Amino acid sequence: MESNPYREARLEKLAKLKALGVEPWPRRAVRSHGLRELVGGYGDLEAWPAERLEAEQVQVSVMGRLISFREMGKSVFGHLSENGAKLQAFFRKNDLDEADPKAWEILKLLDLGDFVRVAGPLMRTKTGELSVRVRELQFLAKAHLPLPEKWHGLQDKEQRYRQRYLDLVSNPEVMDTFQKRSRILACVRRFMEGRGFLEVETPMMQPIPGGATARPFITHHNALDMPLYLRIAPELYLKRLIVGGFEKVFEINRNFRNEGLSVRHNPEFTMLESYAAGEDLRDVMAMIEQLFNTVAREVMGAEELPWGVDAEGRPRMISYALPFRRITLKDAIALHGGIARERLEDEGQIRALAREAHLEDADRKPAGVLLGELFEHHAEKHLWQPTFVTDYPVELSPLTKELEGDPRFVDRFELFMGGMELANAYSELNDPVVQLERFMAQLQERDAGNDEAMMLDLDFVTAMEHGFPPTGGVGVGMDRMVMLMTDSPSIRDVILFPLMRPHSAERGERPAKQEDAT
Repeated sequence: MESNPYREARLEKLAKLKALGVEPWPRRAVRSHGLRELVGGYGDLEAWPAERLEAEQVQVSVMGRLISFREMGKSVFGHLSENGAKLQAFFRKNDLDEADPKAWEILKLLDLGDFVRVAGPLMRTKTGELSVRVRELQFLAKAHLPLPEKWHGLQDKEQRYRQRYLDLVSNPEVMDTFQKRSRILACVRRFMEGRGFLEVETPMMQPIPGGATARPFITHHNALDMPLYLRIAPELYLKRLIVGGFEKVFEINRNFRNEGLSVRHNPEFTMLESYAAGEDLRDVMAMIEQLFNTVAREVMGAEELPWGVDAEGRPRMISYALPFRRITLKDAIALHGGIARERLEDEGQIRALAREAHLEDADRKPAGVLLGELFEHHAEKHLWQPTFVTDYPVELSPLTKELEGDPRFVDRFELFMGGMELANAYSELNDPVVQLERFMAQLQERDAGNDEAMMLDLDFVTAMEHGFPPTGGVGVGMDRMVMLMTDSPSIRDVILFPLMRPHSAERGERPAKQEDAT
């Protein structure tokens, strides 16, 4: 470690603590409450006024990180922090001397950031603040380095993402975001289980990556001497379970896609994916709008929540009230692009529109692919309120059942809100002959240079040949759901440890310009 005067001063205090016979790294801390539990139980001034606390002599033992320290003669006021909660500790020399003559001396050797355990009766100060009147002090761990500066906290975004532990300590709103993330995921699980879905687990390392069009991460299994791929989606394995006789399955899974980073993309991300036998896209649509509405109400406490700001700096709101809007992909392009609807029915006009929008390879790509790109160009950013976009070109959805009466399009929706995609759902293709044809078309795409096209999974086709019932399936981006619900502008704000380019110091290199953390 590099020489650091702050570390040296704290190590000197640590040596003095050892000289006093203090165990610097005790095995455990015996406590009666967590800070959040204690503050929740006794924090209400009306229910627990000073007189009642004095009369009942509520004895507690708690631990936490020391985040403030103020001396006033033979009294010291400090605050402990744990799990996003904060509690004041009131130290008096006479109280400590009665229990341990060395306790006051130990107190003087503490630094901000140290962990301690305190025990004693609950009280309220003259200002009404809930506090522990400390009768017992136990040292738990010395922080060799100081916390970020008190008043400004940890401001640099890149440092916040790299040192998330300091971000959590310094910024209470960050701790709150990740606690909400946990509650959102728990709510999603309860919702799915309440609708009869069984949670399952499928392989994260796969011999053939499938279920989405994306570039995979590749690794190698030494014992079997074979390449393996981190999954880009669990879709084909979950469908195998439907073939095997499960009625409804879901997985909250980690997916990996070897793509760029942005405020909405991280190479490792969390998805909810589910499949229900006997259902189609309309059933899935009803379930998904109910899911978002339930999470908003039960976790966030409202059907309308802020997401970002407008050009004048005012909060923009998203309403999760039912029902959500429905629109076809072509209608969305026409509406938000100011394009005559009939132009989207003619391949030549579609190519002309693509050229007008300066889309790449407008004369080479299939018309269906260009329709998808025209949608992204003209419409996606305008879909602020929850909107189901339906009727996608078959070229974009090789695992989806065709629309009745029009084989050029498939029975698919994507859910958009806040200008980004949140969910993708199909009436699943269950004809093995057509599925094999679709896979072969994807192979031709790969041969033409599209390394995101799907690979051929013959075992999945074999599974379908044993009988695959009508099925409705959906994938929901959990990270993006948390972004919206918590009004977080970047996906890195809702992933505890997002992928970052290594620091030059971590590679043993000279410092270099780092990427924009936003």
